Amino acid sequence: MIDNPKSNPTGNAEKDPEDWVTGDEPMTGAQASYLKTLCEEVGEEFDDTLTKAEASERIDKLQGERR
Repeated sequence: MIDNPKSNPTGNAEKDPEDWVTGDEPMTGAQASYLKTLCEEVGEEFDDTLTKAEASERIDKLQGERR
C-alpha cells in the first residue's frame, strides 16, 4: 500500500524545522504574534528577525519553559 500524505496530516508537523523547504523565509505573522506572547510570559526578549524554522524552534523551547 502506498502511503498517502493526506491520510496522515500530521506527518509534516513532525519534520525537523531545519529540513523545511521554506525554513529560511521570515517567520509568519502568526508565529510572530504567538512568539511575542510567549516571550512576554517568560520575560524574554522578542526577536523579530527570526526565520520560520528559528521561530518554530524558539516557540517549542518557550512552550517547554511555561509548563
